[in-house]
Amino acid sequence: MLARRPKALGRTTKQKSPAQAGLFCYHTVVLKELRQFYKTSGRKHLPWRPPSLKLRQGKADPYLVLVSEVMLQQTQVDRVIPHYERWITKYPTAKHLAKASLVDVLKLWQGLGYNRRAKYLWESAKIIANTGWQDKLPGVGPYTKAAVETFALNKPNVFIETNIRTVFFHHASHSSVLQNNRMISDTQLMPLVAEALRKSKMQPRDFYAALMDYGSHLKRSGVRVNNRSKHYTKQSKFEGSRRQKNAAKLRALLKRGASEKAVLKALNTK
Repeated sequence: MLARRPKALGRTTKQKSPAQAGLFCYHTVVLKELRQFYKTSGRKHLPWRPPSLKLRQGKADPYLVLVSEVMLQQTQVDRVIPHYERWITKYPTAKHLAKASLVDVLKLWQGLGYNRRAKYLWESAKIIANTGWQDKLPGVGPYTKAAVETFALNKPNVFIETNIRTVFFHHASHSSVLQNNRMISDTQLMPLVAEALRKSKMQPRDFYAALMDYGSHLKRSGVRVNNRSKHYTKQSKFEGSRRQKNAAKLRALLKRGASEKAVLKALNTK
């Protein structure tokens, strides 16, 4: 009769595959750097973030975050801050903005560029004022929608923008996925972001604020890695462009008190 093998004491630890071990190492490095930077250098003073952004039961008015997200498209943070503060002083809620004329809205927007953003924000405010935050709003794409819901409502959405890409590409040497591919799509990057969010155990709004602050810091420090993204496009020159001429024409119309019809026509000129 064969002797029974003694039972192993305690639980056996399941061995990680090389791929799993690599991801564990990758997220450990990224999250360590992320937490450290956010703790010491996070931009908690920004007016569209708590404590300036008032929370009620952990949620903020999505309109206030939408204004910041729209302004921050193609525009540097330091340039946006005074414009955001003036905007929120004049239009503190979506209802206030919805009641304004497009001409007045565009006058206040001057200095931020890409004037159609102001028109989309004005149109979105009319919808929000009547029906609340909606999944589809004028000029609000998947990224902006996800970002607003995360920063305002603390939803654990998974999304990517240029600063987030910078963080994950910067630490690519710790990830086989990023090491073995010269060009990376957001589809490949999204699972890494989702897993980092899960492992961080941070509030979603804090996790993404930390990513954006750290990514912005890396770029100011000279890190240039976003050309590895399949979605990378170089911004066209403004000087001498048709966009500059159209902006100047609109500015002149606003200065001489042109009608909303004339302003709209200029705004829609391509």
